[in-house]
Amino acid sequence: MMMETTDFGALIVVVVMALVTLATRWGGVFVMSFVPINARTQQFISAMSGSVLVAILAPLALEGDAGARLALLSTTIVMLVVRKPLAAIAAGILVAALVRHLT
Repeated sequence: MMMETTDFGALIVVVVMALVTLATRWGGVFVMSFVPINARTQQFISAMSGSVLVAILAPLALEGDAGARLALLSTTIVMLVVRKPLAAIAAGILVAALVRHLT
């Protein structure tokens, strides 16, 4: 399916994407309004954030270039040593930039 993106096609795509995003966000809130939040549900919700992070980082670790892998490694080490997320993120960005600049 092709859509013309020179006139109003791009605007239509953006509006449809915004509507789908709103529908999924509001739909999630609507569905969760029927779920009682007990200790087990709270643990599940807390574990989801970690699983999403792993789902994002695992392909990068397996298929990324040397800069990406060294950035992940340095971020992990700094986070374990310093326990400051901002410092770990900064170290990862710095290492990735240096490796990609030097290679």
